Amino acid sequence: MQYRKLGSSDLEVSEISLGSWLTYAGGIEGDKTRACTEAAFDAGINFFDTANVYGRGAAETAWGEILSTHPRDSYILATKVYFPMSDDPADQGLSPAQIAKQIDASLTRLKTDYVDLYQAHRFDPTVPIEDTVEAFQTVVEQGKARYLGFSEWTPEQIQAAIDIAGPDLFVSSQPQYSMLWQAPEAEVFDLCAANGVSQIVWSPLAQGVLTGKYKLGQPVPEGSRFASPDMAVSKDLVYNDAALEAVQRLVPIAEEAGMSMPTLALAWILRRSEVASAITGASRPEQVHTNAAASGVRLSDDLLAAVDQALGDVPVTGLTLAPAARPGVKHR
Repeated sequence: MQYRKLGSSDLEVSEISLGSWLTYAGGIEGDKTRACTEAAFDAGINFFDTANVYGRGAAETAWGEILSTHPRDSYILATKVYFPMSDDPADQGLSPAQIAKQIDASLTRLKTDYVDLYQAHRFDPTVPIEDTVEAFQTVVEQGKARYLGFSEWTPEQIQAAIDIAGPDLFVSSQPQYSMLWQAPEAEVFDLCAANGVSQIVWSPLAQGVLTGKYKLGQPVPEGSRFASPDMAVSKDLVYNDAALEAVQRLVPIAEEAGMSMPTLALAWILRRSEVASAITGASRPEQVHTNAAASGVRLSDDLLAAVDQALGDVPVTGLTLAPAARPGVKHR
């Protein structure tokens, strides 16, 4: 496993990390969650990404039990805040009160005194950005988080926060990014790089579509993510006939290069220096090791050109608002 510096922080994160979005929030059983997490440590993965909303605390609770058996300095832990945590309409967003409440709840579930990275899961245009920035800064001042990040903010929102607090405010951006979803390349990558902010990308395998296991005209495989109602909630983002056809054009390219589809897809992500880590999901330990094998793999220019040709105009490009993201910035 190779490691990359996370933005302007002093954190060195594994190129492949483990996420807990759909799997460890209840999509798979607790013993499998533990097995996958331990496999990550075995593979040299040191970066674990979760969020309070994953199972409304279930993923954090699961990892609190598992990670707390490891020395705290042996892993880098990230969580997020924004989405509704109860049926109370006020129990969401990025108000100072909500941030203060949710960081404490997350730390309790995670069984730790601090997280290494605390992220705004989306931007909240209903709250003055000055209030949100100050609330996050307070979390750091209190020692409850070492560094701050955000997920799926628009360039306007990113710039507004930097204008208020400077480029050292955030160290990470977490966008959806894969061969099939290239939207962040349009503006987000350059803006963040200019301000010392790394990318830690989600859905780098397009929720499994880029593994090649989903075939056009065939039912989804038993035991796969899209076979589970709990884990297929964002299927429409990446699962369509054109995408499945493009992936099948990639399969012989990977085979000729002597690598698996996950290795090709993840190495393609890591070809960008702006990316510090690709956050992968796994429901079986062997998937963790398969994903980890992509670290350090370099793709030739000829191979990258073949990938571009196979993908054609299928990938999502250009500025695209993420699911549940809202534009605009409110000031005091």
